[in-house]
Amino acid sequence: MASNHAYKLISSEPPGEDSSHRTYPRKRYWLLGISLLFNALSFAVILRGSHNFTDIFSQKIFFGDSWYSSLDKASPPAPLNLWASLTVPESLEIAAWLEAPERDLNLTRVEDSVLSDNVIFLIEKYYPPKEDALAYLEDPEKSPLPETYARVTIHHGGRKEPVVKDYLVGPLPVRAHTTMRPLVDIYHREDIPFNARGLAQMMEMPNFLKRAVTPILPAMEELFGGTMRGQDDDTLVGGMSGPFSFDGSFRRLWMSWRRNAAGSYLLPVNFYKYVDVSGSDSSQWKVLKLIYHDQVFPSTESFLEAFNNGTLIRHPEQADPNIDLSWTERKRIGPERDLDHLPGPRSVSFSGLRYRVDRQQQYISWMGWGMYLGFDRDMGLNFWDIRFRGERIIYQLAPQEALAQYGGNDPLQATTAWMDRYFGMGGLVRDMIPHYDCPQEAIYLPATSFMVFGNVKRDRAICIFEQDTGKPLSRHSGYVEGEFGAVKSYVLTVRSISTVGKCFDYLFFLDGTIEVRLSASGYMQGGYWRSNQDGYGSRIRDTSMGNLHDHVINYKVDFDIAGTANSLLKTTTKQEEITHPWLDDDWGQQVIQQKISKEYITNENDALLKHPPNFQGGYALVNQDVTNAWGYPRGYAIHPGQSPVHNTVVGSKRLLNNANWARYNLAVSRRKETEPSSSSMWNLNLPGSPPVDFHKFFDGENITQQDLVAWINLGMHHLPQAEDSPNTKANIATSSFTLTPLNYFDHDVSMELKNAVLLHFPQKVGDPFAFDDNGVKQDFTCLPDAPAPFEYSPAHWFGNDGNPGDMDPEDARRIAEMYLRVKVGA
Repeated sequence: MASNHAYKLISSEPPGEDSSHRTYPRKRYWLLGISLLFNALSFAVILRGSHNFTDIFSQKIFFGDSWYSSLDKASPPAPLNLWASLTVPESLEIAAWLEAPERDLNLTRVEDSVLSDNVIFLIEKYYPPKEDALAYLEDPEKSPLPETYARVTIHHGGRKEPVVKDYLVGPLPVRAHTTMRPLVDIYHREDIPFNARGLAQMMEMPNFLKRAVTPILPAMEELFGGTMRGQDDDTLVGGMSGPFSFDGSFRRLWMSWRRNAAGSYLLPVNFYKYVDVSGSDSSQWKVLKLIYHDQVFPSTESFLEAFNNGTLIRHPEQADPNIDLSWTERKRIGPERDLDHLPGPRSVSFSGLRYRVDRQQQYISWMGWGMYLGFDRDMGLNFWDIRFRGERIIYQLAPQEALAQYGGNDPLQATTAWMDRYFGMGGLVRDMIPHYDCPQEAIYLPATSFMVFGNVKRDRAICIFEQDTGKPLSRHSGYVEGEFGAVKSYVLTVRSISTVGKCFDYLFFLDGTIEVRLSASGYMQGGYWRSNQDGYGSRIRDTSMGNLHDHVINYKVDFDIAGTANSLLKTTTKQEEITHPWLDDDWGQQVIQQKISKEYITNENDALLKHPPNFQGGYALVNQDVTNAWGYPRGYAIHPGQSPVHNTVVGSKRLLNNANWARYNLAVSRRKETEPSSSSMWNLNLPGSPPVDFHKFFDGENITQQDLVAWINLGMHHLPQAEDSPNTKANIATSSFTLTPLNYFDHDVSMELKNAVLLHFPQKVGDPFAFDDNGVKQDFTCLPDAPAPFEYSPAHWFGNDGNPGDMDPEDARRIAEMYLRVKVGA
């Protein structure tokens, strides 16, 4: 099935006929129906010259060849998407400008570089100021187009004191007055230490490991029955923990050795090294410590001494060549289930797709909703200028950071606190697997990200689909005329999947509700099971365990409720005892009940929030100056969804100040151009002095009728279990929050929908109900085209010279897995 669709609805109602009180007794007209159908098909065959019954009964007969080949184009409020990613030519133009001798940057292409070179790490769009963007959106014909700038990150490894710097380059496209200046006003420190740098030279770590293991190679091969000689058939690989630094004064990390098989993350061998990889000279990197089954060795020499003199307590079972590693594979196992040989049901929009997409501008509209899409290296898919029924509700909706903090009785798990922005969740977005990651009639959109080796374009980076939720949006069974009916519930989902299996979903409902949902699947970062690990996770195999950890993901929601001036409303319910004089003596005059209490939070410092106990109440952003017809300020409420958690551990040095946002369920601050995000790519490796310290956003400012941002968390406390083997399941590892109208309207606006039914009691006992379906026939049907055969293609890579090409699978693996799976010398 092609990814574009266009449909025309065929009415099954004779013109001029009122369907509101008909019951359609079709049986008496079956002969007439067959005759009409035969004539219609014959007419189609004559027109088409087709004698293929598959064609005859397909949607093409009714709707033409464009059924799946084109989609009605959306009409964005402005003709240019201000937040669209830079194109490959635009990135190349900026890179060429930076490489020019006039810039005096002495840059080396990363593919030819070593750590002590200056290299471009990132080039991407820098989003325009909100004031300029809003002016353009309100009147794109008369307002000036905001100037375009790029954020550029350079690793200055060639300096006497190596450092990382961010620059603002523009205006763009490159012209005579294009300049670059340090981008420091969005950070809480001016310098980014080189030891907090990103991962650019992908071969530095494999080459170091080859040098580090050479002296102990025979010992490791004897202890584990494995090889690690930089060959394709190596059976041991390394995996690292983070953060790598506290304040940038060093770069050190624990690494674990694992079996090199499918799901190596679950196959550690209980052998660890603590390595120092500080500075820009990898020849000075060294091994600081080794641990083998809780036996600590301060040097490689001391380990070898124990190995050779017999004092090392060995575990010979690990050298068994018949160790079964197949359980970590995703191959089908077990008995077949009844009828599982049949493909399951799928959604088909028989009357046509009901949403519109402007592919070039990446704008979507559906049932009153409209939104621009953006995409960046750090966190991937984001949304801008979200409107419902013509009014802007949210200026920006974007994920900010994804934290995973582990616990365990080994050096790797006990020291791991990942922050995924560092690795680039946008750059690590994978193409959707068609038929599996999204419904078969989903529309796919591409995304382009700058990676250290060039640009990568993924054709199926984003998918869009509408589905029937399987339950009514509203209904009531009644007996009085006008109260018995239901409104169908549909939802539009926009999805992207990053890293190994983080599924970012944004769901838009017909009543103005938005649900933000994240589901995670994939292999856990597992530990080596032994009895002293009890309490830190669960055993999932003979020597494998899943370790306890928390996931917390932060989102930025820049509300604009009836304008940019908004306030934070806190609503709670409390128990009260009250005496009512009108009650009789049977029950007494005293009543115990609950009562609503409302107050505005006026100071930023009081807006670091947790959900109330028992979820009795909640928080909303409202506009006190604009009310609905009943006198209430128009607003949107923030509702916790599934698994509304915050981080459990507070005070760990590895998350000392770099993830303060994770301590709360949500927080609300005044919007500032100097506070665009709650985190940065370098926060992972600078917990003692992060470039973005979220607590510094909250400096006592008034937040009454100001432009406000809500920072909302979702996540899960992952207590692993046997069923997490081999992969965690997305139906369990799911968290969400919901944004829903709070007196924003005067009534339930979903009552304006035509996909609804109103039932009327029969005038004669025993007759079927009459009904009004607004002329929308839910039994409308035709035979859909067959979906396209399954196909999965690699991403499109564009080198730093702009030339397209295929990336070697090993290079692609290194870029994707980075420090999570490092092959020795490869």
